[in-house]
Amino acid sequence: MKTFLQSAARTGLLGAMLALASVARGADFDPAGRPGYSAQTPNVHGVVRIHDSELTQHLVHLWQDGFLKLHPLVRYDEYTVPAWFNGLCADTADLAVAGRRVYLTELKGFESIYGYPPLEITFATGGFDQRKGNTPGVIIFVHKDNPLQQLTLDQLDGILGAERTGGWSGSKWTADAARGPEKNLRTWGQLGLTGEWADKPISIFGIDATLSGWSGLIQQVVFKGGDKWNPVIHEIVRGGTEVPADAQIVAGVAQDRYAIGFSFMRVVEQNPGVKPVALAREAGGPFVAPTEQSFAARSYPLVTSLYIYLNRPPGKPVPPRLKEFLAYILSREGQQAVAADGMYIPLSPEAAQAELKKLE
Repeated sequence: MKTFLQSAARTGLLGAMLALASVARGADFDPAGRPGYSAQTPNVHGVVRIHDSELTQHLVHLWQDGFLKLHPLVRYDEYTVPAWFNGLCADTADLAVAGRRVYLTELKGFESIYGYPPLEITFATGGFDQRKGNTPGVIIFVHKDNPLQQLTLDQLDGILGAERTGGWSGSKWTADAARGPEKNLRTWGQLGLTGEWADKPISIFGIDATLSGWSGLIQQVVFKGGDKWNPVIHEIVRGGTEVPADAQIVAGVAQDRYAIGFSFMRVVEQNPGVKPVALAREAGGPFVAPTEQSFAARSYPLVTSLYIYLNRPPGKPVPPRLKEFLAYILSREGQQAVAADGMYIPLSPEAAQAELKKLE
């Protein structure tokens, strides 16, 4: 078992350096309208077993530090492992913490054991353009000469997706997401562009669609749970090349006037040959440009999220030690730790309150 003192000794100087390096990011955090943590269960005690990833480890340590000062009888059993979700399935972890949503295969594995889905808690928004490893949101971009300025999610589905019989809602297949080939958009003229653009076919550059959290986000939000892509997509696979896949995707669009792509802002903004487009959830708008402000407000449709999963049987209360720890994470103090960590964007007060209600 790792107590807090052991955890602090492990992070040591590195943890302090990371906290200091993120002071500027933490200074942007606005505590207004965010309730502070107030314990609902006094003298909470017990062991909180956590499996996390390398990208969330430092943040978890900040939460442990702050929570232990308020609940000194709590202890932690923490492991940072690639297979962070497996501990929840094997009942060796109470909380599984990571920077992506659980994959369908992982979800089905959990449900095959327990017969119900895990409880999902969003604890932060992915980063905008700060640095690597901060689970950035997905930016849709086109060649700089393209007159297109904005797209609805239905239009984006028509470009990136294909006809389908349905889609996944959690681990259940539903026909609600079905659509026919008449909604496919394969030329720029179908989007209202005229002149030289009207009859030009749309080419697509993006990350591989098989096991990517960002492609998965597009499938979830844009395809409404579907997983059929426009077959013309140039899938750039990460790893194995000197030029990073993200840079290859952006360069592909910069070199092809009739292309569209999806990648991350920190890569997109470095190439003057491309430009982002604004997105709207519905045909009537509003169209939201990808900015740090729209990411923080979660108004941009393709923001990413970071998650904590726990095993909560239907109709059963969350154990007090876990409920208090999660309430702390979603409180002003816990979200200040997100800001101080410097990797991710704290939840808006409204989003944090919505997540708190899941614990009732």
